[in-house]
Amino acid sequence: MKRSVMNIWVPLLLLAAAISIVLPAKTLAAEDPLPSWNDTAPKEAIVAFVESVTKRDSPTFVPVTERIAVFDNDGTLWSEQPMYFQAFFAFDRVKALAAHHPEWKEKNPFKAVLENDMKALAATGEKGAVEVLMATHAGVTTEEFEGAVREWLATAKHPRFNRPFTDVIFQPMLELLVYLRGNGFKTFIVSGGGIEFMRPWTEEVYGIPPEQVIGSSIKTRFELREGRPVLVRLPEVDFIDDGPGKPIGIDSHIGRRPIAAFGNSDGDLQMLQYTAAGKGLHFCLYVHHTDADREWAYDRRSPIGRLDKGLDEAQAKGWTVVDMKKDWKEIYPK
Repeated sequence: MKRSVMNIWVPLLLLAAAISIVLPAKTLAAEDPLPSWNDTAPKEAIVAFVESVTKRDSPTFVPVTERIAVFDNDGTLWSEQPMYFQAFFAFDRVKALAAHHPEWKEKNPFKAVLENDMKALAATGEKGAVEVLMATHAGVTTEEFEGAVREWLATAKHPRFNRPFTDVIFQPMLELLVYLRGNGFKTFIVSGGGIEFMRPWTEEVYGIPPEQVIGSSIKTRFELREGRPVLVRLPEVDFIDDGPGKPIGIDSHIGRRPIAAFGNSDGDLQMLQYTAAGKGLHFCLYVHHTDADREWAYDRRSPIGRLDKGLDEAQAKGWTVVDMKKDWKEIYPK
């Protein structure tokens, strides 16, 4: 009798165990992968694209090795107003280094930075910007620069939101990164920002490791200091990863044409064009800043993150354009 009872209960217990394992998986699969996105056309387009390239029986199926997605950073993954965040870093570095450069008190563009005189700084033009960049980004080893970036990020806060700059990131885009990686995509940053400014923190913030970050760079030189090999950052521009430089950076760093590209400005146009010109199904998306209450509203006339030619091309080519005010439930992580 005992044996017959066990014969009945063992299969039932095994079935119950199997159900307890399967049910959570089904529940998880049914969850919305993009909860901060409203159920509007951009979200539908993203999901439809991902399903089209990941289903093996789909005529537009793309092997995992070819699922490359590239993202601009400034204005696409985090905010870029009232000025690029790397500029905040550079200005704070001028103030931190000023004690070692007493001549800066009387010399523009440094005088303008120290006095927070943005009008005088703007008058120095591109030449002044390069001077500030080189004074604050060069003359140190790559390890020393990484340490300076990490130290700054640990204390600096955005002037409008009074929260760390790495908190002023877009929650919907974080979800998109996770969603794509969960479907076999390899995600890259392709930014006009400095490559060594981004690499210290992108893995922690976006889940994108340093080897998958492409950006503008200055030249470096190998040296032995007290018998220890180091790379020293030089005051010379090496590569500008913006506009037409982005496809070049993609080709040299990745070696594969992306099938998905995400940007927010005319500086990303060539990257989206390059992606759209590839064989097979592709996906191009522009983040359009339309929410002055929760973030900022700007496009064609903005000196930062201008979206003019890119907006026209997106409309002409049928690329996806996200209206932040209408399409995103949340802007920043809570």
